[in-house]
Order: sequence, then structure tokens, then C-alpha cells
Amino acid sequence: MEQIEFQSIQTNGVTLHTAMAGPENGPLLVLLHGFPEFWYGWKNQIIPLAEAGYRVVVPDQRGYHLSDKPEGVESYVLDKLRDDIVGLIKTLSPNQKAIVGGHDWGGAVAWHLASTRSQYVEKLIIVNMPHPRVMMKVLPFYPPQWKKSSYIAFFQLPNAPEAALQENHFQKLDEAIGLTARPHLFTKEDVSSYKLAWTQPGALTSMLNWYRAIKKGGFEKPISKRILVPVRMIWGMEDKFLSRKLAKETIKICPNGQLIFVDDASHWINHEKPEVVNQLILEFLT
Repeated sequence: MEQIEFQSIQTNGVTLHTAMAGPENGPLLVLLHGFPEFWYGWKNQIIPLAEAGYRVVVPDQRGYHLSDKPEGVESYVLDKLRDDIVGLIKTLSPNQKAIVGGHDWGGAVAWHLASTRSQYVEKLIIVNMPHPRVMMKVLPFYPPQWKKSSYIAFFQLPNAPEAALQENHFQKLDEAIGLTARPHLFTKEDVSSYKLAWTQPGALTSMLNWYRAIKKGGFEKPISKRILVPVRMIWGMEDKFLSRKLAKETIKICPNGQLIFVDDASHWINHEKPEVVNQLILEFLT
């Protein structure tokens, strides 16, 4: 049985707390979590993928959990988030390439990496996240997504979102994932792990700064080229934050891409259908 180990890795001026498993000489597979998670968002995937022979590396991205939390919104623009992962790949991969997977915001970073630094990406696995630029292109003309995205506008405010998210011991974040409400998916230890991550000094503001940095760069640029690396998109059909139209529009710019919708799964499909997600990833990789 593979074991998860932890390392602190310096990259792009920050130190990222990183979970790792699998043979050190195995193909590098970097998995990126989203909001409001941390490396734990991929906990159901790490060991099965490591046991299949991959060197699985899952950082707490900057601003999250035990990783560095640089101050200022500008520290969380997509280029900086991408360059953290480029540095990770350069440090850990002999051939300077990795298979990269991302869920939610981790998917946005993965898309941006494949769009702008594709030389570091062997294959791309995206779970419930459209390409950021596709989202910005579709959003103004697609009212069904407006309400789903309304929380993003709230997150732009100073201080108020931090106060709201901390209320009742992070009740809103808990409810967003369904931690306490779904004991068949999350143990009490899991709930405690998430809440411990959210109570790290500076974590909430840093996590929200990812949203506040949207206006600072990366999202608004036009899509200048297609994503040519092989892509597999896995999408829980019942996502209440992101409409399926965004997935369908994104796959159009991926000539080597495949979009798979999964029934009876939400935005949190990694947790809800781990066997399905793991099977779809391994099929794609092998």
C-alpha cells in the first residue's frame, strides 16, 4: 500500500506544502485543487493513481492551508499561479513535463498552463472547470450562468466575504462542499481537516484573493489558440456553480479533447464518485 508523504517545495518565490505518493521514477502527475479545498480535494485519487505507477504530486496551492500566503491581490493572478506549477514540474520531472489535472480553480490554473506554457504539459485532466477565457466569453451572453456566478461578485468586496465565511465556524464553506451534511462521504476527521485548513493565519483572505485577482489578468484575454495537448474533461452533471454549456464551449477549442458527463454527480464529483473519476483518469492515461 502506497503512503502519502509531505514535502515543502520552493517554487516561484513561494514554498508549497505538497502531498506525494508513488514511485519516484514514475511519470509525474500533478493534481491541483480548487476553492475552498487543499491537497485533500484529491485524497480519493492519490493512492489509486500512485498504485498504478504514477508519481502523484498534490500541492496546497499558494494561499491555501500550509503553503505560503503572499499578501496582495496581485500575488494571485493566473500567471503567478501557473508559474508556481511550472517551478514544481521543473523541480520534480527529469524531462520537464508532467500530466496535469485540475478541479475547480485548480482546473483554471491547469488550463492556463496548457494555453501558455504547453511545453510542460504532457496530458491534461480537467474536472468541472471551463477554460477561464471561455467562461468570460460566454458569461455576458448566457443568463443561466449569472445567478450561479453571483457569489464571485460578492467575493470582490473587502472584508465582508471573510466575515461571512467565518460565521458559525465556516458554515457556508462547509455547506458549499456538503461536509457535515454528507457523513457517508466525509468523516468527522475530514471535516476537522478542512476547518483546520481554513483557520490557518491569512488563509481566508488569500483564498478569496484568487477571485479578486480575476480582474487583474489572465481571464479577459481573447483565446488566441487551441489547446493541442490531449485533454480529458470530466464533468458532474449536477454542478450548481457551472453550467454544462461552459463545458461544451470549452471542448470546442480542444481538438485532442474528450468531454465526459457523469450522471448523479455535482461539482464535487472527486468525492462523490471516486471510483468513476479514477477509472476515467486511468483509462485516459493508459
